[in-house]
Amino acid sequence: MEKLTAESLKALRDKLISDKEQKKETLLLICGGTGCHATGSIAVKEALKEEIQKRNLEDKYKVVETGCNGFCALGPILTIYPEGAFYQKLSAEDVPELVEEHLIKGNYFKKRLYKDPVSKKEIPIQKDIPFFSHQMPRALRNKGLIDPEQIDDYIATDGYLGAAKALFEMTPDEIIEQVKISGLRGRGGAGFPTGVKWDFAKKSTGDVKFVLCNADEGDPGAFMDRSILEADPHAVLEGMIIAAKAINAHQGYIYARTEYPLAIKRLGIAIEQAGAYGLLGDDIMGSGFDFQVEIYQGAGAFVCGEETALMRSIEGRRGMPRPRPPFPAHKGLWEKPTILNNVETLANIPQIILKGGQWYASVGTERSKGTKVFAISGDVNNIGLVEVPMGTTLREMIFNVGGGIPGRRKFKAVQLGGPSGGCIPEQYLDTPVDYEAIVKVGAIMGSGGVIVMDENTCMVDMARFFMDFIQDESCGKCTPCREGTRRQLEILQKICDGKGEKGDIELLESLSSVIQQSALCGLGQTGPNPVLSTIRYFRDEFEAHIHEKVCPAKRCVALLKFEVNPEICTKCGLCFRGCPADAIVWKKKEVARIDKEKCIKCLTCYERCRFGAIF
Repeated sequence: MEKLTAESLKALRDKLISDKEQKKETLLLICGGTGCHATGSIAVKEALKEEIQKRNLEDKYKVVETGCNGFCALGPILTIYPEGAFYQKLSAEDVPELVEEHLIKGNYFKKRLYKDPVSKKEIPIQKDIPFFSHQMPRALRNKGLIDPEQIDDYIATDGYLGAAKALFEMTPDEIIEQVKISGLRGRGGAGFPTGVKWDFAKKSTGDVKFVLCNADEGDPGAFMDRSILEADPHAVLEGMIIAAKAINAHQGYIYARTEYPLAIKRLGIAIEQAGAYGLLGDDIMGSGFDFQVEIYQGAGAFVCGEETALMRSIEGRRGMPRPRPPFPAHKGLWEKPTILNNVETLANIPQIILKGGQWYASVGTERSKGTKVFAISGDVNNIGLVEVPMGTTLREMIFNVGGGIPGRRKFKAVQLGGPSGGCIPEQYLDTPVDYEAIVKVGAIMGSGGVIVMDENTCMVDMARFFMDFIQDESCGKCTPCREGTRRQLEILQKICDGKGEKGDIELLESLSSVIQQSALCGLGQTGPNPVLSTIRYFRDEFEAHIHEKVCPAKRCVALLKFEVNPEICTKCGLCFRGCPADAIVWKKKEVARIDKEKCIKCLTCYERCRFGAIF
């Protein structure tokens, strides 16, 4: 590859766009994110290529494997560009018929069209599907649209023009000022103003400084950073280049968890291609500015998402937090001034520099500007990755974008902010998504994990689940977190087992207060949030477990006794056929009964029975 200058970069961008318009190709965009790989998208891609070749359609159609499309529950996904036809849950066996119907006859392949779970209508065009139509992609602007392993695809979407502008047309102070004007706050969870952090590091003295990207995403139900890296790795690299110019750093590290092999692979390819074009390395684009980027693979410790623990890990030491101050902007990696931003934060930077901070700040709320990426999962129809303007309400996100709760069940709560976030009940569904409003109702923004829970969720067990995660991931350095979370987990487990005692709720609250005030890092300080928020909004469930020895949601098996109501039983035998322990005694045309000796309380019979005969 020829080394690019700022002028030749723009010329290449124009040529790529012109060539694309002249070819007039129809692109068959097959989602190539981890989720779609797991459901067979590679086989679908190969079948498409084979069928296109067999029918001599190579001049009209091009098969492109993109990054994550976002609608993860429906993979493998195919989008036909530019018309926007959307096909879901494809298999290799569907391909011949799809090609025949859509590409040859010009009809929709109805078997794999999207059907809205609320209206039950088929929606053939992606932009008309509520999951997509309510979004505003900025950090995810290229998701599902480009080949992440081809740098030219990124350049054709104005890629690296923001870096060129920063390197040739702006001073470090001007870069930082635009980031401040944008109002961009750290998308990793803390929400600290990005421009202020950069300004601290710029003003720190020292010849050696570092730019770090935190891709150590460890929250249960979170996959925002992974998807951005898989779909648009160059956006993150470009953001790091701009950050490096702003603080005069010449070395960067991307700290990615080893469990993200596809993201790491595509990052490696992106670094190599950017280097070959002269967009990374020495004398970037002939500007005289040098910046190198390396990938550092973490071993999956949740605590290494904390900035000082992450830096210790890169240094080759055990990932454990250290007290602050001094803050990393003054003494960070190897005691040198360092800025650390997460993947989403950096992916926003190129567009902010290219279009101006005011453009970014035109969306959002007064104190929370721009958009936010969320990973919606749990008891919701549309599971996937979404990007919405700050200020969007939880109700809009869950019911408009997420499609509501499946199976006509009722909404109960939403866990926002990961394992150290909080559970928000129905009465606060109209809370706008911004940093301050979410804290007021007992949760935190976090990195963007959203876990929706329906009426069948036991909130005591949910608190126990998250505390089990927090306790397991505690690094053990400070006593409040190490011992306090362990004691909280013991109490919660005791309550779920039907052994709760009077005073346990008050003890949980007291322990939470101590841990929050004395833990060393954010993991411990926010760890009690799930306990406090569930007690705050679902105290009656805790009291039912403790005083009545009853689980209202019928999920804590130690508190369950299974019976068949003979007046309701239809003698259908569904429970008998589903029981894995042969605990159902049933004969044709007879009422079923449960053998208590064999019953393992797995809830299968309860879930199989369509008539509510098992209680």
